[in-house]
Amino acid sequence: MGAPLDPGAVKVYTVNGEASGSSSALPDWLTRKREAKGKGKRAIREHVEGTIELIQHFDFPEASNKVKTTRDGHHAVATGTYKPQIRVWDLDQLSLKFERHTDAENVDFVMLSDDWTKSIHLQNDRSVELHTQGGFHYRTRIPRFGRALAYHFPSCDALFAASGPEVFRLNLDQGRFLNPLVLQGEGGEDIAGVNTIDINPAHQLFAFGVEGNGTVELWDPRSRSRVGILRLPRDRLMPMNSMAAPALPGIDDGSQPAPLSVTAIASRPDGLSYAIGTSTGHTLLYDIRSARHLAMKDQGYGLPVKKVTWIEGGSRMAGEGYVLSADKKVIKIWNRNTPETNFTSITPANDINDVHHIPGTGLMLLANEGIKMTTYFVPQLGPAPKWCSFLENLTEEMEDQTTRNAYQDFKFIDRAELAKLGLDHLVGTPALKPYMHGYFVSLQLYDAARVIANPYAYAEHRERMVQEKMDKLAETRIRSRKDGAGVKVNKALAEKIRKEEERAKKQEERKAARKAKALAAAADGEEEEDEDEDAMDVDEEGAATGAGAEPGKEKSSLLSDPRFAAVFQDPEFQVDENTREFALLNPSAVAQRQTREAGRPRGKTAVEEEEEESDKSSSDPLSESDGSADDKSGSESEDSDDAGKLWQDDIRTRMAARAAPRKAARQPIRRDPKVRLVPLQAQDSRGARTVDKNASFGQRRSQLGSGKGKERARDSASADVRHTAHGGVEMTFVPRTSSSRADYDEDERPSGKAGKGNKEPRRKGVEVFGAGMEKGGEDPEVAMSEAERKGRTKRRQGMRSGSKNTFRRM
Repeated sequence: MGAPLDPGAVKVYTVNGEASGSSSALPDWLTRKREAKGKGKRAIREHVEGTIELIQHFDFPEASNKVKTTRDGHHAVATGTYKPQIRVWDLDQLSLKFERHTDAENVDFVMLSDDWTKSIHLQNDRSVELHTQGGFHYRTRIPRFGRALAYHFPSCDALFAASGPEVFRLNLDQGRFLNPLVLQGEGGEDIAGVNTIDINPAHQLFAFGVEGNGTVELWDPRSRSRVGILRLPRDRLMPMNSMAAPALPGIDDGSQPAPLSVTAIASRPDGLSYAIGTSTGHTLLYDIRSARHLAMKDQGYGLPVKKVTWIEGGSRMAGEGYVLSADKKVIKIWNRNTPETNFTSITPANDINDVHHIPGTGLMLLANEGIKMTTYFVPQLGPAPKWCSFLENLTEEMEDQTTRNAYQDFKFIDRAELAKLGLDHLVGTPALKPYMHGYFVSLQLYDAARVIANPYAYAEHRERMVQEKMDKLAETRIRSRKDGAGVKVNKALAEKIRKEEERAKKQEERKAARKAKALAAAADGEEEEDEDEDAMDVDEEGAATGAGAEPGKEKSSLLSDPRFAAVFQDPEFQVDENTREFALLNPSAVAQRQTREAGRPRGKTAVEEEEEESDKSSSDPLSESDGSADDKSGSESEDSDDAGKLWQDDIRTRMAARAAPRKAARQPIRRDPKVRLVPLQAQDSRGARTVDKNASFGQRRSQLGSGKGKERARDSASADVRHTAHGGVEMTFVPRTSSSRADYDEDERPSGKAGKGNKEPRRKGVEVFGAGMEKGGEDPEVAMSEAERKGRTKRRQGMRSGSKNTFRRM
């Protein structure tokens, strides 16, 4: 027996078929059991745990279309497929009585007698069949495909609603068709069809639900003419469901309004009240004495209403005047006086085709798209029928079993945990039951897999529980107040905020001190200019002014604000520094952390490099002229005097010179690593000057040039050696001669007297540099002949012409 849909309100029990698709319903795979008795396929029977099968074999091979009970209440008749057939159940015996096959699928049927012996059936191939106790009796056809069937007992007329404006009449007393009732609509427009027919039991008035124009036409059977019309409020219904009938490309241009149709009609035995279901999923209640509806109910799905019924009589707790409305997805029972609230709502597991409420009881029969037909019992709606009076006691006895925990033997896990336990290879096997975004697995299998994956799971769990208890006990101790008390997580963030607050506090104190000093100087009439202090406090004063801080006024702190207390106490707010979002927001911090983890020294920022360059330029003693003492002229002395004046006047230069030694002292000493890219090769034992053939070019050069003295060292130093990408070496050097030794320093010149030619005479005002290059002085004039002064006087012979591309003849 299915669990109630809402245990706190109305209880709905499933006594036949599949449980409803509510949150409290049990999954089919969890409750369905297979029992093998005997041999063969028929010996295997399925039983749903916790449910009962009220009516035996209450099902169809594929689906059921319509279901009704006889007026005497002893039999239930239903039609279904496949193959198309009619089944009759004996309710007193709670079992199937017989089944009868037909040639076409059934659209609608009506019981002509109080029992099951006489019935008329409308088929989907335009045929009409009459069945009796002995079986099939007679078959005829109607001109159009039928949609609904009704029977007028006083005149013995069977009414057939079809796809056109006609309602066909077949008189069973005379055995012939009568003139059809032709619906004209409003203004004489064409009618696409008639969807439903209702005959009021009080005054026998015919009600036809029209397709497309949203009206209900009322006809008098005596005059066979229309006596009234009900117009549905299109403006109230269509905007609520504007997407129910979208325009079809190439068919609907969107200029015409969406069609509004009547799909279900039910009249109350009082002869005045009508319940009308529409194609937009609304149910409207009308009094035929008024053109305006009394109440309106929205099913919520926007699907056409398939069935509306007035629930009358036998209600012990609900009272009279309840309405049942059903579409393909949901069944709603509600009071006609308060349509905005539901007495109960039922969502079956399969799509609904028909609903039949047994009058005077709380039992409902459903024809659906599933194999098993469904039966619901609502004790608060009415008592159980006489043929199943034991149902009330049975539901009370099984109340405790229906509310038990059905998932006590299963564990729900997602895909990530499934892969962690090593059970992902079981996907697709009966061991895993797919459900939503994960799987249900047996609790025993889950425990075994968890122990195998982590044998120390219990020990870790016990240690974690002990630590949590210790932390709770530690919180009750009395501690002295310290800085950072209460900060359990995000300590780095808290320290950063604390430093910023301290820095802002110091800036406010300096600003207040400067203001007090300025006020005291103004009072005494003294003005002091301390340029150094003003220059040093420019940035601090600007920062304090930009912050807008006012001394003596306490600012709200992020650490002391109770609204953000959880950021530093709750582990759920711990900042994960390994995520991509944190790296995007804090690129420098992530780079420094990666550098520390790799063991590499931290690189300099652009600001630090600029400061280093400025320090070098201001403190480098070699930045002066490279010339000798003899080359200093008076202009240089004048520049030095001007620089001295600027030294006295320029405050920024003096500050930079004062801060240069401190910055140089703070600057770390950079040492070049002594790394040899090419390992030294063993030398040949024949001599020190013999070089191994496997040695590199640099090793050979260093070994062969070691005995050359200072001249070889100078040549190697002046050479430019470059290593190419493929392992080669390129060297560029300038050859030296005996005449180009003026670029040697004085201490490197060979000793000797000038008169012997060991030292070239130095010319005044000439500076020698590089390989025989000099500047200053004047070149001696060289006498040149007239031929040397002029160029060529004749054209060369045998030259190719640039324009004619031929040789010219002189």
